[in-house]
Amino acid sequence: MTRRLAIALSAAFALGACGSGGDPAPARTTATQTTTAATAVPAPKRAAGGRGVALVPVGRFDAPLYVTAPPGDRRRVFVVQQSGRIMVVRGGRRLARPFLDIRSQVTAGGEQGLLSMAFAPDYAQSGRFYVYFTDRGTRQRIVEYGAVSADRADSASARLVLRMADPEPNHNGGLMVFGPDGLLYVGTGDGGGGDDQHGKRGNAQSLGSLLGKLLRIDPRADGGRPYAIPDDNPFVGRAGARGEIYSYGLRNPWRFSFDRLTGALTIGDVGQGEIEEVNFVAPGDGRGANFGWRPFEGRRRNFDERAPGAIAPVIEHSHGEGWCSVTGGYVVRDPTLPALAGRYVYGDFCEGRIRSARLRAGARMKGGALRVARVPNLSSFGEDGAGRVYVTSLDGPVYRLAAR
Repeated sequence: MTRRLAIALSAAFALGACGSGGDPAPARTTATQTTTAATAVPAPKRAAGGRGVALVPVGRFDAPLYVTAPPGDRRRVFVVQQSGRIMVVRGGRRLARPFLDIRSQVTAGGEQGLLSMAFAPDYAQSGRFYVYFTDRGTRQRIVEYGAVSADRADSASARLVLRMADPEPNHNGGLMVFGPDGLLYVGTGDGGGGDDQHGKRGNAQSLGSLLGKLLRIDPRADGGRPYAIPDDNPFVGRAGARGEIYSYGLRNPWRFSFDRLTGALTIGDVGQGEIEEVNFVAPGDGRGANFGWRPFEGRRRNFDERAPGAIAPVIEHSHGEGWCSVTGGYVVRDPTLPALAGRYVYGDFCEGRIRSARLRAGARMKGGALRVARVPNLSSFGEDGAGRVYVTSLDGPVYRLAAR
């Protein structure tokens, strides 16, 4: 599949596009009415680490949903566009030719499209990378590709890793991240609609479904199988359970991240009618963790059902505050940005302010807003090879967080 790379590799309303809480209808008659993005909201608390931070424009793109970079590459960042193209910014300049163009394979719009990409830890040698997208049959696919140069993929090298049926167009998850252990973690939505309506009692609490989960796999081909399941995954060998599952009880984990210094896991899980939440666990504590959906929306009881060992979120924001779809971010480890050192940055698709908080497992907190402009239709955060953090707007702009 892959070729050995040249030495250069070493050196809409969409979202809804985020799988958003902008579901067509949050279903429960007891839920409060969701406010719109135009609703006035109270002046935000300012973040303790918010001074001395600026938004530096990187460029404009077509519905950008994610920014990332290959391990060790300090010169390039890759911008994922919802329609199915991946663009390269090299040395601060956007290249005209896409790294990869799979628009003919992608269903794009709303919460569907090309949702993320991930570079293998050995990318400089193997050229392997992965894309997560909604195919023409509206299923979710993870596909492996190889690169032929630092700036161009081999479009003929596609190998299907995983395909998941998805009954609704919303709640598609969409992020893939190689964790500190070198394995691929995949966020999946609960199947869509309101109240996790598919399955006997929904998908998120069902260990027999891949939906509403954080999966953990080795995406390399394993004999005749398209990927391998690690032996130490928490539900391997349990009757009726899928061995790929690492964590469960998620509604739509649009964006999650591992702290590049500590390995701690943070998940922004999109809410339904009332609460947007951020979940945080110490390194390794995500193994087998239940984050509570659908019995709980945030800390609020949503259904009178069991959620064994459910972990409560560390951050909650209400739709009454103008929130509709949380966009999870990163713990900042950029040495050139001391004002945010060790602080988690995140936001919301509708509310648009970038916020930061210092996280601690089991604690409750609410992040303060940075002293930077709002980002309308805030679709994602991203991180490059140097640990610099990026912010994308579905409207087109991509920014980098930098010292003022």
